[in-house]
Amino acid sequence: MDITSYVLQGRDNALVYGDYSTYHTQLSKRLLSSRKKLGTVTRNRGKFHKPEAVTSENIANNKDERAWAQAMSMKAAHATGRKGIAGRTKSHIVSRLNRAANTARNLVGALSETAVSGASTRDILDAKAYEALIVGAMHFEKRSWLPCLQSYAVSRVIYTALTTTGKGDIYKDLLADTIDPSIRYAAYQLKTPRTIPIPTIAHKAFPDSDAVLVQQINEVDPGALSGESDANTCLGNPDKAPDTITWRSREVRIEDAQIALAWASVNAAKQSLAENLAKGKSRSPREAAASYDDILTATQNAVDATKQAIDELRGEGVAQGDARMQSLQITRTAVNFEMISWRIGRNRVLTGESDGAVEEHGRSKAIKTTETDGKGGEASGPTELPISRKLTKLKEKAALYDGTLQNLESIKELPGVAADQTLLDKLSAFVSYFFALKALSIARSHAIIGNVANALALIQHAFERCELATKLLPDAPAGAPGAPPNIEVSSDDVKRLLNLVQGELRRHQAIVHVDNLRKEELAKSTAAPAPLVERLHQYPAGGVDLSNVVEFPPKKALIPVKPIFLDVAWNYISYPGKTPVAAKTTPAAAAEETAKAGEPAQQQKRGWFGFGR
Repeated sequence: MDITSYVLQGRDNALVYGDYSTYHTQLSKRLLSSRKKLGTVTRNRGKFHKPEAVTSENIANNKDERAWAQAMSMKAAHATGRKGIAGRTKSHIVSRLNRAANTARNLVGALSETAVSGASTRDILDAKAYEALIVGAMHFEKRSWLPCLQSYAVSRVIYTALTTTGKGDIYKDLLADTIDPSIRYAAYQLKTPRTIPIPTIAHKAFPDSDAVLVQQINEVDPGALSGESDANTCLGNPDKAPDTITWRSREVRIEDAQIALAWASVNAAKQSLAENLAKGKSRSPREAAASYDDILTATQNAVDATKQAIDELRGEGVAQGDARMQSLQITRTAVNFEMISWRIGRNRVLTGESDGAVEEHGRSKAIKTTETDGKGGEASGPTELPISRKLTKLKEKAALYDGTLQNLESIKELPGVAADQTLLDKLSAFVSYFFALKALSIARSHAIIGNVANALALIQHAFERCELATKLLPDAPAGAPGAPPNIEVSSDDVKRLLNLVQGELRRHQAIVHVDNLRKEELAKSTAAPAPLVERLHQYPAGGVDLSNVVEFPPKKALIPVKPIFLDVAWNYISYPGKTPVAAKTTPAAAAEETAKAGEPAQQQKRGWFGFGR
């Protein structure tokens, strides 16, 4: 009987399509169906009688929290109003939660009769944890902080113990979303310092006087009451939580217990990552990158805890210049830098050996093939990948380098980084290093498809970036051998890439030169060269061919000339089949023109119809 998982799944399924009012309606229908099955429903027009108490025989058919759903529905409806929750509404909410607590208490009493109900110790603890959860919510609404803290402490310790028996994800979500925030708020109202971890607060508030409950918890998980199970169920072990955090030679005190637990989890994840990578050196890049999941989750939890602590202080009206706020800002920069550092380390592992600088996309893994002679021999040799596969791998590498460059740019936006010139120079060196790797990857893709000139230009750019990274990055000793890759790039890595890119530059220069010579020879072989007089603007690298100075005999060809439409010599140009105008002027024609000029000219009429003289 999984009471908590049954309830939480019902809540989640109902809240996906509606609100608490929808959940309340669904529970009312489910309760009516259960009463019909038990034969306790009031008949139509029958006399009302008080519902019978749930017994151990029919306990499995009564898992209801309708009163809690109604209380949450009223609370959600009035929470958005300007006046908040009024007195009568608040009293109604408390009464509904009290009824839900009584129902849960009856459930615990019915389950305790194990001879009849057949419930196990785990079922009884599950019911007690659910009862403590409802009772804690009731005291939370009544503002009774000490009983609220004690109830939530009981619920937390029990769920911590049940996590070891299965369904830990459900209990972890309930702890992180509901129980832990309520314990922190109740402890804050009781003037408990923030530096005390939530597991420690819960253990102190847990009622050790209940011998039966202590015995049942020890049967399920002996380490729940001693705090040993908290290292696996929460952000970290409270006993190993650090008090300070160091960032760029500045050591500040951790102001919140959640941050301390998260940072302890980060330190444990670092050690685990180093051990995992040291064990499997022959694993593929994807398998090695999967080992970074734990440390990325731990650093993300640290970032979330720091943001929550800063928001809480801002909500309390703490000024930005307060010492606690300044410490949290430094902590925020430190945890964000740590998270981004391991993201970059994961990308470096995915790119392959030497951050992807080594060209390893040319061949696939060894494939065993059987010989055709029937002897059963096996030949294992790497096979050449098709061009499409090579380009796909290079495209994936370029995408990883883009993600790394974006992460490096996001570091510059963190508080305090802009004022640290040494760190900025170091980040600029890292940017140049990964930009050179990206340019090298794109150049190889151009070389594969035959664009050798583009490949040479990109490799030249990569070489310039490597030289810039060498100048900006000081000579520093390399990290410990076998250390997991992260944001730190040593000077040896940059020099190794510089030597590789320099060799690729010389090689592609030779390839481009040979390609140009091949194109020239091909042009010479396919077409006769033009005469020397037409190539005076070119330098004859292969010598002057004096046998081809001009074309003889010359051929007719179009020559660009000036337009002659407005030229005065237009009328004097003779064309084939046409006589010039000057040739038509003969003496007879001239005499005739003179006679016509001597005759008086006829008077011409002017205007319309002869008028207007």
